Amino acid sequence: MTLLTVGLNHNTAPLSVRETAAFPPEQFDSALDEFLRLPHVEEGAILSTCNRTELYAVTDAPGDAHLRDWLCGQRGLSSAAMARHFYIYHDRETVRHSLRVAAGLDSMILGEPQILGQMKTAYRSARAARGAGPLLTRLFEHSFAVAKQIRSQTDIGANPVSVAYAGVSLARQIFADLGDTTAMLIGAGETIELTARYLAETGVRRMVFANRSIERAQALATRYHGYAIALSDVPAHLAEADMVISSTAAPGYLVHFSQLKAAVKTRRRKPMFVLDLAVPRDIDPAAGELEDIYLYSVDDLQSVIQDNMASRQQAAALANGMLDSRIEEYIDWLDSRQATDTIKVIRERALETRDEVIAKARRQIERGEAIEDVLEFVGRTLTNKLMHAPSASLRKARGAEQQELLSGARTLFQIEDAFDHSNPGESHRQSDRQFDRQTNGYNDDTV
Repeated sequence: MTLLTVGLNHNTAPLSVRETAAFPPEQFDSALDEFLRLPHVEEGAILSTCNRTELYAVTDAPGDAHLRDWLCGQRGLSSAAMARHFYIYHDRETVRHSLRVAAGLDSMILGEPQILGQMKTAYRSARAARGAGPLLTRLFEHSFAVAKQIRSQTDIGANPVSVAYAGVSLARQIFADLGDTTAMLIGAGETIELTARYLAETGVRRMVFANRSIERAQALATRYHGYAIALSDVPAHLAEADMVISSTAAPGYLVHFSQLKAAVKTRRRKPMFVLDLAVPRDIDPAAGELEDIYLYSVDDLQSVIQDNMASRQQAAALANGMLDSRIEEYIDWLDSRQATDTIKVIRERALETRDEVIAKARRQIERGEAIEDVLEFVGRTLTNKLMHAPSASLRKARGAEQQELLSGARTLFQIEDAFDHSNPGESHRQSDRQFDRQTNGYNDDTV
């Protein structure tokens, strides 16, 4: 079995590609179900956010083309055109990648905490769909534990660098007291929710939430003691807002130049802070030419974000150094599990052989054969049957493969001291002669 990750993210694909590769919420469950029905996918999970789409799988199929082709087929994309955007990780590198993602070390905003919650949601969805078996369950839970350790033992999250935090920090430079301001937040996604949380923490007591789905806006309004409006009502309420912060997936402008011009006139030159966090933009950039309008976009926040990045990069270096031992923990567990599974199969087959030989011995006793002869038959037959497969494999192997198998066999059967290591050639000849004497004439058909 191979532990496999196939995906793309902000490092390998532009926003236009990431948007088309992401699974819309209403299609996610059906896509996950289809993914888990793929041949050779024993376990599976899908992580889909605005910055990454990743497939996690436990598979017995060689290569990764079947997963890439399936993802492209699901999203209506060309496999050939998308090939340069994908990254592929196997086994140990899949473990490293999962740990880095959970800890925020692979995020666009280094150390951001939202991805951990998104991974937990992906894991819960996989478990609900019976896609998270023992290997993925252990991988995700181990990733969550490592992320918690990194956050508690480093400063990876000490200095917020999200666009939401940067936006609120910028607003504080314009208004002496945010507690006296009214904030209008357009959208209801994670960025707007995070912005609302930061605003509440800085003392903003009046917030207006506008969204295409009034129910989602109402949910945020209830949580932050604000009130909800429909997108169509935004122009009528613009003049109330000291701050307008927008982050939606709308294809065109939601707030136009003329609407902001009218709002400024109504406000009688009272300044308005306008922050457009959307890509593509929600607010007509021409509004930045209006007096008393302080309009900023995502690009304008980079200086605020960079101030906090240096400390996070130092913390990230420390966190990456912590990963190696935690990766080995999972690999050691995986190795021990594989050893346990192998031992289980060996014991089951040995017991089947025992039962077969005992059944034949009972028939011999029923025919009146002497007990001594039957016991000799049982001992000889069990020895021959149990030793036939490993002995044949050792004799069949050649060159380096044979030496590796012989070394493993001596360790496995604890017979290193039976050989004269001062003369390896003679030792091998002795073992060959011993093997010939013990197995000469053996035939399964005789028992």
